[in-house]
Amino acid sequence: MAVLHGAAITLLAKYAVYHPTDQALPVSLALAVLVGAAALWSALDAWRGLPDRGRVWFIAALVAGPVAGILYVIGRAVFVDQTGVSELGGALTGGAAFSALLVLIPAGLGLFVGGRIGRSQRSGEEPRA
Repeated sequence: MAVLHGAAITLLAKYAVYHPTDQALPVSLALAVLVGAAALWSALDAWRGLPDRGRVWFIAALVAGPVAGILYVIGRAVFVDQTGVSELGGALTGGAAFSALLVLIPAGLGLFVGGRIGRSQRSGEEPRA
């Protein structure tokens, strides 16, 4: 998830260089992809019945935030505008918190929905003799 978030933020920064006034649609699409990926992945984990999936997604959100921030600064320095280490503070505070929430909230929703889908299919099956 951290790599996906870092790549998305870097691509948005690169797009903003060439199209500074037209950013509404790309930002909306990027957020939809990030939310959808976390929700779908966590729903699949819940549907498969993986143990400790809630704790795993909580830790994943905590790790994804700072790692996505670091990857964003590296990606922006390499591909966009040679950003320096001065951007790291903002990426590790506000940016990391936003990325963590962008993983945690959809993952919680996906775990809830995936768990319900798994139970409804399992409860509809007839018991084996």
